[in-house]
Amino acid sequence: MDAKEVKDVARRCGADLVGIASMDRFEPLPPEQHPAQIFPECRSVIVLGRRILRGALRGVEEGTNFHSTYAMFGFRWLEDNFLSKTTYDVTCAIETCGFEAVPLFGYAIDGMPTGRPVAPGKPAPNVIVDLEFAAQAAGLGEMGLGGFFLTPEYGPRQRFALILTDAALEPDPVRGKTICGDCGLCAKACPFGAIRLEQQTSVGVPGRQMKVAFVDYAVCRSCPNGAMQGPGRGSRPDRCAAACVRACVVQLESKGKLAQKFAHPFRKREPWALDVHQRPVQVSAELGKHGCDDLVGQKKA
Repeated sequence: MDAKEVKDVARRCGADLVGIASMDRFEPLPPEQHPAQIFPECRSVIVLGRRILRGALRGVEEGTNFHSTYAMFGFRWLEDNFLSKTTYDVTCAIETCGFEAVPLFGYAIDGMPTGRPVAPGKPAPNVIVDLEFAAQAAGLGEMGLGGFFLTPEYGPRQRFALILTDAALEPDPVRGKTICGDCGLCAKACPFGAIRLEQQTSVGVPGRQMKVAFVDYAVCRSCPNGAMQGPGRGSRPDRCAAACVRACVVQLESKGKLAQKFAHPFRKREPWALDVHQRPVQVSAELGKHGCDDLVGQKKA
């Protein structure tokens, strides 16, 4: 089985995105995030992605339906049913060809339960592979300034799962920074100031690292503007439908940065926002229908 066969199978099984990383790219990761700690004979890491439907964000964008639109079709069912089925089927196909394959959910390590090491020198279970690092290492995209992963196809609208395998597969090239324009619109969209642009660190694959702002996830957990907490997913809240990510969608689409195009703009009405007490607050004109480069009273560049 080669890389092309794996990708063909993945797409037949419903994957919208698939990339492959070689093990040498994971050398910078600590043991508690390293795939070799789960599967020492692993030679390739396959990253599978399924898109978050733009329509799954619609109820949150309008402020009228959070759970039967996004929470199910964009978050829990997408991860627990649709993406997991794709991951299982691809894993079966790899093992049918005689290679071992380890399927993994793409969870963040924050707040996940840990046990006791089973032997000296081993990290405590559960080892959780750094998802964003793996997705970049597999050539699928980049980390945006706001701390969420961006692909050239869908921007921030996707979810990932991983497969570790002892099959030696040709890796995809690691991408540079081509999507995020460091506009800071994500930070401006947060009524709580949880994204701190003045505090930045470099993250990602060495040689292709990118600046990411500090995100105060303790603040995000109390956000009523689309951030959600998923059961069994640790303490990091999901922000894919939150005000920050929806502002990013508006900006990337308005700039023509994404491969997937739509007949009508995502933001059709003025955005809404609530404070920590869930009271409406005024939203900056910069967060309107056309992104931060088409402000009220100004012309497009």
